[in-house]
Amino acid sequence: MGILDRLMTMIKAKISTFLDRHEDPRETLDYSYEKQLELLTNVKRGIADVVTAKKRLELQKAKLESNIESLNNQAREAVSLGRDDLARIALERKKDSMAQIESLTAQIADLENEQAKLVNTERRLSAKVEAFRTKKETIKAQYSAAEAQVKITESVTGISEEMADVGMSVQRAEEKTETMKARSQALDELIDSGTLQDLTGDQTKVEEELSKIKSNEEVDQELKIMKQQVPVKKKATTEETQEAQQ
Repeated sequence: MGILDRLMTMIKAKISTFLDRHEDPRETLDYSYEKQLELLTNVKRGIADVVTAKKRLELQKAKLESNIESLNNQAREAVSLGRDDLARIALERKKDSMAQIESLTAQIADLENEQAKLVNTERRLSAKVEAFRTKKETIKAQYSAAEAQVKITESVTGISEEMADVGMSVQRAEEKTETMKARSQALDELIDSGTLQDLTGDQTKVEEELSKIKSNEEVDQELKIMKQQVPVKKKATTEETQEAQQ
């Protein structure tokens, strides 16, 4: 097999797969039914054409038959007048008309046979089309029911593309939420440990430490001044304590 043949085979296979995937059997059945109706219509049109042609020949035959009687009368009248020449002409015309009538009779018979065949064909085809229509509607109903059941099952089990997308969205949202929670906890821990600064607070970590040192110095200074202002009471000895108790 040449490269071109292999390429054509691949293309046909892909086209077949694509069509099979996107083909809706209900549409295919409806299309087939329409084609059968067109065929049935053509058969009926053919019957009408045959009947019309047969009626036209029957009218010609009737006209010739009427003319034969007139030619007979003309021939008799010519003989009575001693005009055999005219009588001969009338009889020759009569003979020609009779030959035409015979030919028309055969053609009419052929058309009648053709009409009978077409009528039988139309009846059989009509029965087949009606049977196909009934089967078509049954198959369409079964397919629609099966399709609905598949969609329901896919939705319940999450197999369908729509539900799969929803499931993936929920999963991604949960993952992002967990990541955000972990990040928030990590930031809080870093802020508590002093690794990061809480920019929303009034003071930074360094400022807090400096403030504490300054506050301690102020307390120490105030204590020193107070000790200078307030005299320190002298601690009593053991003997003075005993005398005071006596």
